[in-house]
Amino acid sequence: MAVRVCRRILRMVIHFEETERKMKAQHRHELKTNILAQWITDFPQWGRKNLRMIIYISVLLVLVLGSYIYHSYQKNVVSKQRQYELTGLIAQMPQSKLQILDAQAKGVDISFALIQLADNLQTAAQSQKNDQIAAMALIKRAEALRTELHYRLGTVSSQDMAAQINRAKADYTEAVEKCSGHPSLLAMAKFGLGLCEEELGNFDRARQIYDDIASDPLLEGTASAAAAAERRDTMAGFQQKVVFKASLKPAVTGLAQPQIRVKPLDSNLPGQ
Repeated sequence: MAVRVCRRILRMVIHFEETERKMKAQHRHELKTNILAQWITDFPQWGRKNLRMIIYISVLLVLVLGSYIYHSYQKNVVSKQRQYELTGLIAQMPQSKLQILDAQAKGVDISFALIQLADNLQTAAQSQKNDQIAAMALIKRAEALRTELHYRLGTVSSQDMAAQINRAKADYTEAVEKCSGHPSLLAMAKFGLGLCEEELGNFDRARQIYDDIASDPLLEGTASAAAAAERRDTMAGFQQKVVFKASLKPAVTGLAQPQIRVKPLDSNLPGQ
């Protein structure tokens, strides 16, 4: 009997607790519903009082969202498009050289095409957000400026050469500043500076640049470092003038067919 009474009491306690939990949950739901209803009812009046703040917040949200969309578009679309265009410009260099040589065979000088290419590379460099890609564009622009001087059909005055080589030096110098953390590009830019000094006749300065590149541990293993070491060791031969002497021709006698016998002379020795 006592056991039955205990069981009934236990069931009543459990039932009471469950009922209390349900009532509390219902009360919380009703409370939230009342708060929401009250907020909806009061919102028009609150909106009229805080209209200026709502406008400011809305404009701010629009600006933030627009800025996010713009930067995302610039990063994912425009940046890749600019890189694609730069790759196309770099690929034009060997094509332009072949076209210039073909035109020269016909007596036409179109070396100005390299100046146009250099201008396009400058624009590409200025539009790049990535410093390393901009450095590559500057290096190729400087190369185009230097190459145009060598491919020009007419005589290049010393003033024109100095002005154009100095423009190339400025591009190489800017590239050095932009690619300090990229050994391969850094070596390329510095090697270009050495070539510019050679073309200006500053051979001691050029030799020093090549030696700095070849001895820099950071640039070890790059193609330009190897080229700099070779250039440093062989550039003495580039400073000597080459004199070509006419070959002697034997006299033609009788009806014999003319024969030309070429005697190897010291034509490749430096002039006295």
